[in-house]
Amino acid sequence: MTATVATSPGLASRLINRVLAVKPLADFIKGQARQKIINRAEKIGVPWRQESETLRNCVGDAELARVENPELTYPDYYRVSFHAYETGNLSWLAASEVEVAARAVHAPIWPDAGVRGDAKLRQSYHDVIADVVAPSSPEAPKDILDIGCAVGMSTFTMQELYPEAQLTGLDLSPYFLAIAQYRSEQRNININWVHAAAEATALPDASFDLVSICLVCHELPQAASRQIFREARRLLRPKGHLAIMDMNPQSELFAKMPAYVLTLLKSTEPYLDQYFSLDIESALTEAGFETEATVKNSPRHRTVIARAC
Repeated sequence: MTATVATSPGLASRLINRVLAVKPLADFIKGQARQKIINRAEKIGVPWRQESETLRNCVGDAELARVENPELTYPDYYRVSFHAYETGNLSWLAASEVEVAARAVHAPIWPDAGVRGDAKLRQSYHDVIADVVAPSSPEAPKDILDIGCAVGMSTFTMQELYPEAQLTGLDLSPYFLAIAQYRSEQRNININWVHAAAEATALPDASFDLVSICLVCHELPQAASRQIFREARRLLRPKGHLAIMDMNPQSELFAKMPAYVLTLLKSTEPYLDQYFSLDIESALTEAGFETEATVKNSPRHRTVIARAC
């Protein structure tokens, strides 16, 4: 049996939603999904448990206090289970496993990519951005905002693409940002880490030339994505660019995904149906952007580049 992921949930997807609505079943399936990723990591040579434990021993409350905004109110959609963590992204465990999980999840994107799959995916994203906004061009961004930066993996690679730019990484999880701060100190890179909601950043108007949203939108309800696009438009200077890389709902791999694999995926991604039914180009137009490029940058991902009108 295969499950087709279309612009609206098909029969198999709706049946999966009913199964996942039963908490004991959902908890069991989440556990299976988590174990599957850990097994994959260790099979390709990523020491999941060892790396996670080492990181938790290096980063703690002191780093958390440096980045956390104690007055921040978390949106309701963020207080749900993500990626098989009951408390979602608001825990040290989730934060310490971001890097190993990325390498495991992205390993099978290309045949034989293995542990290099994550780096190859990010490079494919940057290749698309560089085709539109060349690092050596007069339009090269001076100020860049990375929305949903997590532990900084996307921020650090963006810094490599535009080494002269000033980077700001923004995320809702202070645990993620504490690790990002630790990693930036290891690299001796000056990055501004901001603990805020992407829908209402409180950052100044027209303060960035490029806003990047990398592997974030599939974790959001549609209303939040639309609000974030509008916020990105507010933050961009005239003719600034918004770059988005995420799952490609039109990918043949998703269309032919076996139902049991889709069940595992949906158990860890509560807003997947909403993301797959989002017309992202239309949403960007409504937010004040003109889409300049939509490119399939991997067998299952796409990049959208838009310019502020």
